[in-house]
Amino acid sequence: MDISVVIPLYNEEESIPELYAWIERVMKENHFTYEVIFINDGSTDRSWEIICELNKKQPDVVKGIKFRRNYGKSPALFCGFEQAQGDVVITMDADLQDSPDEIPDLYRMIKEEGYDLVSGYKQKRYDPISKTIPTKLFNATARKISGIKNLHDFNCGLKAYRKAVVKNIEVYGEMHRYIPYLAKNAGFDKIGEKVVQHQARKYGTSKFMGLNRFVNGYLDLLTLWFLSTFGKKPMHVFGFLGTIMFFIGFVAAFWIGADKLWCLAHHIPQRLVTDSPYFYIALTMMVIGTQLFLTGFLGDLISRSSSGRNDYQIEETI
Repeated sequence: MDISVVIPLYNEEESIPELYAWIERVMKENHFTYEVIFINDGSTDRSWEIICELNKKQPDVVKGIKFRRNYGKSPALFCGFEQAQGDVVITMDADLQDSPDEIPDLYRMIKEEGYDLVSGYKQKRYDPISKTIPTKLFNATARKISGIKNLHDFNCGLKAYRKAVVKNIEVYGEMHRYIPYLAKNAGFDKIGEKVVQHQARKYGTSKFMGLNRFVNGYLDLLTLWFLSTFGKKPMHVFGFLGTIMFFIGFVAAFWIGADKLWCLAHHIPQRLVTDSPYFYIALTMMVIGTQLFLTGFLGDLISRSSSGRNDYQIEETI
């Protein structure tokens, strides 16, 4: 199979038929073998019924996954990636703001130019300024931390992947914003960008507005940076900091004790050790150092066991 198109959606009943017809036309014009995987992320409208109707007409092409509740875009992509069979996997949003006409060029960049991942770049956007300015700041920070200097839009939903990429990365939480970073950390470092057309939303309203979207984005980026740097060996950071703090606290406590013994040996009046604030500072540093060291040790133990963070309640699959 040439292409798998993975489409997460939430309450997009008006857009689905038009989007699928558009994808179908592009695929037939370019003679691609393909599948379209819709992931219904807990929609409360008729989105799933429409997907089922499309599946009845073309069961070998249209496939669907229905979540029991709304989990978010990253879980939807994770499940879609698991099911995808195409040599090239295309992701796009269901709101008609991503153009299926971009698919042939994205496919060519993966197959002929050898990219592992190609991310869309919407130079001209139809979003309000309250969304575009934070997006620019966010992308600048993401480029700096990830080291992927050639990407202007990490969060663009229109992306193309070599099949091996989606089968070897784990998208969870809200990490869909950082799939290029995840791919790079997994060893897929040939990452490109393509300028794509951004269309104004035709139906409904955006599901990704609000200040918390950007705050959470930065927190997720810091989490990913820490995990990629120290996630496999947390002892390297916690153990190091713990050792340094314990050593400083121990030296300070030793100095206080030695000073007290020297004064006693020379019959010099000296107040109690516990009356000195430095004694408590030294003791606190030793305690915190021990706790940090144990945190690194426990982190190493936890990192060796897999978690069930990608277990989602799927109500139906077609």
